[in-house]
Amino acid sequence: MSSNRVCTTNWLPRGYRVAVLRHPMPYGDLDAANVTIEELEEYEPYVRMGVPVFAGVDYARILAHAEKEAQVVLWDGGKNDFPFIRPDLHIVVVDPLRAGHEVAYHPGETNLRMADAYVISKADSPTPEQLAEVKRNIRAANPKAPIAVAQLTLTVQPEGSIKGKRVVIVGDGPTLTHGGLGFGAGTLAARRFRAAKVVNPRPYAVGELRATFKAFPHLQHEIPAMGYSPHQIASLEATLEATPADIVIDATPVELSRLVKIAKPILNVEYRFEERGTVLARLLERFERGWLISR
Repeated sequence: MSSNRVCTTNWLPRGYRVAVLRHPMPYGDLDAANVTIEELEEYEPYVRMGVPVFAGVDYARILAHAEKEAQVVLWDGGKNDFPFIRPDLHIVVVDPLRAGHEVAYHPGETNLRMADAYVISKADSPTPEQLAEVKRNIRAANPKAPIAVAQLTLTVQPEGSIKGKRVVIVGDGPTLTHGGLGFGAGTLAARRFRAAKVVNPRPYAVGELRATFKAFPHLQHEIPAMGYSPHQIASLEATLEATPADIVIDATPVELSRLVKIAKPILNVEYRFEERGTVLARLLERFERGWLISR
């Protein structure tokens, strides 16, 4: 989603109408659809920007409808799904913290081989060996495609609110569970902003979260945002209340404070995409000249 946010913020200030296509998920009135936390994570960042999101089943009809409302249509495959349409520009984001995953799993490898260009994200966090492995795998799949490198700069408001505090972290559910990443942006924020301690929530996990930690032993000290049922949300609330921390770091794409009701303060961690160099910027400029200005 990070590259789509960049593309969205690139086109909106220029006056272009932008829409997003999602792979099949609930659509219409999200409250009436009773969406889960994981599903809400996929919609909310776009909704905050005022960008309509289209999803459903028949993607020929969905695309036709989106094209009536937007000049630029972005595909968002929900972490790794390949596009159900033929894109004019196919950009794939590769995560170096999971180096090797891009060739180990479907549909990630399919995207890697289909791409016109790549963005290596989180470049300030991996080891040199992880970065080198990702670049090798990209070049093996596509020797000549442009590769942009970017980092995700974390921000918290108010500044200084993490320093010296005991924190418990809630991270993006899909990334931490079947995504295979043991920690995410919340842990990086705790380190960067000098938390006194990241409290391990495992001993305090209750209900369905206890089963989640057992099912995904690779998880470190972050709680995956599980919200598929009222029972899971209740388990999350009870676990956060029981964990002896001063604050909750919310590193999910949604505002967790709207969904869970606890006594502890919840601090949102956000990130800003920053490209190192101009590869992606120049790529989007060429796309604009070829597909938007010239038509």
